[in-house]
Amino acid sequence: MMAEVYLTSDTALSALSLVLLLLGASVMAVVVFRRFNLPPVLGYLFVGSVIGPHALNLMNDVHRAEYLAEFGVVFLMFSIGLEFSLPKLYAMKRIVFGLGMLQVLVSMILISGLIMFFGVSWQLGIALGGVFAMSSTAVLTKLLVERQQLDSAHGREIMGVLLFQDLAVVPLLVIIPSLTQPPEKLAMLLGVALVKAVIVLAVILVFGQKLMRKWFHFVARAKSSEVFVLNVLLITLSLATITELAGLSLALGAFVAGMLISETEYKMQVEEDIKPFRDVLMGLFFVTIGVKLDLHILVGLWWQVLLALLALLLIKSLIIGLISLRLGASQGNAIRSGLWLCAGGEFGFVLLGEIVNMPREIQQVALTVLVLSMLIAPFIVQYSERVVVRFVASEWMMRSMQLTKIAAHSMGAEKHVILCGFGRSGQYLARFLGQENITYVALDLDPDRVREAAAGGENVVYGDVGRKEALMAAGLMRASVVIVTMGDTLLAEKVLHHVQESRPDLPVVVRTLDERDMERLTRAGAAEVVPEALEASLMLASHALVLVGVPVNRVLKRIRQTRSQRYSLLRGFYRGISDRDHDDDDEHHPRLHSVLLVSGAAGIGQTLDSLNLDDLGCEVSAIRRRGIRALEPAPETRLEEGDVVVVLGLPEGVSAAEERLLQK
Repeated sequence: MMAEVYLTSDTALSALSLVLLLLGASVMAVVVFRRFNLPPVLGYLFVGSVIGPHALNLMNDVHRAEYLAEFGVVFLMFSIGLEFSLPKLYAMKRIVFGLGMLQVLVSMILISGLIMFFGVSWQLGIALGGVFAMSSTAVLTKLLVERQQLDSAHGREIMGVLLFQDLAVVPLLVIIPSLTQPPEKLAMLLGVALVKAVIVLAVILVFGQKLMRKWFHFVARAKSSEVFVLNVLLITLSLATITELAGLSLALGAFVAGMLISETEYKMQVEEDIKPFRDVLMGLFFVTIGVKLDLHILVGLWWQVLLALLALLLIKSLIIGLISLRLGASQGNAIRSGLWLCAGGEFGFVLLGEIVNMPREIQQVALTVLVLSMLIAPFIVQYSERVVVRFVASEWMMRSMQLTKIAAHSMGAEKHVILCGFGRSGQYLARFLGQENITYVALDLDPDRVREAAAGGENVVYGDVGRKEALMAAGLMRASVVIVTMGDTLLAEKVLHHVQESRPDLPVVVRTLDERDMERLTRAGAAEVVPEALEASLMLASHALVLVGVPVNRVLKRIRQTRSQRYSLLRGFYRGISDRDHDDDDEHHPRLHSVLLVSGAAGIGQTLDSLNLDDLGCEVSAIRRRGIRALEPAPETRLEEGDVVVVLGLPEGVSAAEERLLQK
């Protein structure tokens, strides 16, 4: 009996040690990789390769880690199912089922044929063809958002292809495990697997769709976030288990669960709740993939890896570029789409894990090629424009025509306003400018919006405000003010940089979401920074003050005073649980924190000036003494026992200030 207890304890300890090892190594790697603006996926892969049995050999129980990481794939496929939208598919049907489907099929055929040319079996060739046909949704979507190219022609093509690839993973998860069976049994097993998939999916979709909404209504009545999260986990894992019992993959059931929930009104809430589980477990999955990398084998196979990597990048870029060109895209956009999508993706690792009895050398080459292609994907994207301009002569003409068009709109304009972005805020501002007969030129990258607005008589033209040439063509040297109407800090900094280089005297007004980037943008050269959240608070306050009887003149004076003081009255706020749940960048926000000076606190008897809280980047916003609250206390104010000191600053500084006030 005692032996059993000791065995159980040792097992639990090893499991805990394994989790701690994975978490500790992952945190360090992801922090380093993010610092160099590289995808976290690569950090997880690097961690796995370092701590695995082929390097430091810190992970003894690889199989247990793989079992844990399998849930990462489950939640990844659940998220894909959650994003599944029939209207979206229909709206992009030409790209998704045209370019996307052709890309996957042609890539699989050519890559499989090339692999089989080197003596690999046709079953393994097809499986690896499916692996290398995938691209990285996570990496490319992030790059498109950062570059504001989601609405561009090549951006829509890339998203359409990625959408079809996400769908293609589902049948490949059924087909690939069957391909590893003996040839004489392959047809039967593949047929059985497909029949099982059809039956199981039909049953789940027919009956599940009717039950899902009712069940979620029942759970939601409990009004408990914990119960709601548990319910999401229950449904996801239950459907994954059903498909596994039917002889299919866990990931397939998870995908279906996401599809069912996407048809309910709880989709957005589920997406937020599941994200932490997905990200953590996906990290563990990529760590276990990295564990399989054997650098000793790769030393002798370096030329095969290099050859396979070049072949992958070249074949996929040519396939996508030619298909895109054939479907009517311009030469420039076809090359862009090909270069963006040529690398491998995270689904390649998922499919690679489904291949059994794969020769070790081939596995190592495939893994390394996927890792290296994802590593260099951001650099290929970065230099894609240079490649396009280098090889497509018409791009020079198109760019010059674009600049000419911008210049034509600004021709003759003096002391005009340049609007960077013509979204909702830009359009509202344009109406005010029009009422005052002030000339403006608006630049925007949304072709549909530009076409509609220009047809309606607005002075808007397609152009990238992040490029100096576009700003110069818009009459930067003759303008009276530049207004950045988009809440994009990185883009605003680019505009400010270009203005500072050409016309440092020109005022630039920048819109931002809240106060976190005010100082940063001011240092970059912004004359005024307008934070949305603070301005909304001012409007609420002005309406409230008027309604309670405060004279309008006094309200207007108060608002003007607050703005002239750079919103000092509105700096910082008390944090709650809801703020932590919805704030992804909490460490950059000033906060208010109340500190009670109990008996023996270090701050008792000292003046605010002597505490030197400024050194910590903090200030005392208020002091509450015997029920009376004093705002902006004088530096010579001496603290007493029982005082509540309200400290304003960033989280790190606030913690240090609290320590200085309480501890001797």
